[in-house]
Amino acid sequence: MTHLTQAFESISNWWYELHYSRIQKRALLTLGALIIVVSSLIVVRGNSHEVVAPPIVAVEIAAPEIFVDVTGAVNEPGVYTLAANSRVIDAIKAAGDCAPGADLSTINLARVLSDGEQIYVDATVLNSSGVRVSKTVRNGPINLNRATAAQLDSLDGIGPVIAKRIIEYRKVNGPFATIEDLQKVSGIGVAKFATIKSKLRV
Repeated sequence: MTHLTQAFESISNWWYELHYSRIQKRALLTLGALIIVVSSLIVVRGNSHEVVAPPIVAVEIAAPEIFVDVTGAVNEPGVYTLAANSRVIDAIKAAGDCAPGADLSTINLARVLSDGEQIYVDATVLNSSGVRVSKTVRNGPINLNRATAAQLDSLDGIGPVIAKRIIEYRKVNGPFATIEDLQKVSGIGVAKFATIKSKLRV
């Protein structure tokens, strides 16, 4: 309390000793009061200012897609758009599923599809007794991506063992892009491929 009294007396002495007229002292007092009021308002408004967070804009990332041609023994053959990393079974379902009599034994249904490929679903051939038989071997080049084991076995130098390897390679790796890719199958070298390449197509 003594400190406050001393401080008040010091300010009073300083105020009375100012060499200002009474009007100037009033003006100085009014100006000081205004400065204090304005400063207080600025501080109060600054502390109460609401900070608004910027709006969050959702960004949609389109999933990659592939185009696949599904043909053969399916209900609705055609070109379909599928999500990347889809499987062969997804393409067949997109085409209305298998048609009656479809033969899926030569297709790897779990294989991941690639963009632009064709899925061909064979049809089972039955004889008059209802027993499944091999398809008739047609004249002309054999389609590597559709040929049965019997058709492949008919090629010079391709026995049942290598024919089975070709079918397995096709199941795992998908359709052959070129006839030269047949050389990737174990047992088919340059010489053997040269002998049969005129009888092949993709």
